[in-house]
Amino acid sequence: MASNSSNKYNMTAEQKNALHNFKMETAREVGINLKEGYNGDLTSKQAGSIGGQMVKKMIERAEQNL
Repeated sequence: MASNSSNKYNMTAEQKNALHNFKMETAREVGINLKEGYNGDLTSKQAGSIGGQMVKKMIERAEQNL
């Protein structure tokens, strides 16, 4: 059975929107211009920078809440 990645974690529309906004904010912080929709022109390094920075910020927030 094929899984739909948008439903993989059963996120609400509000949660999806929050994650999208977080990604866009993080991309701006690392100096990468994301556009709405497909961003296949990003290099692996750029995409990794966004994801890596997102993880770093999530870990920092989790540590603050301990």
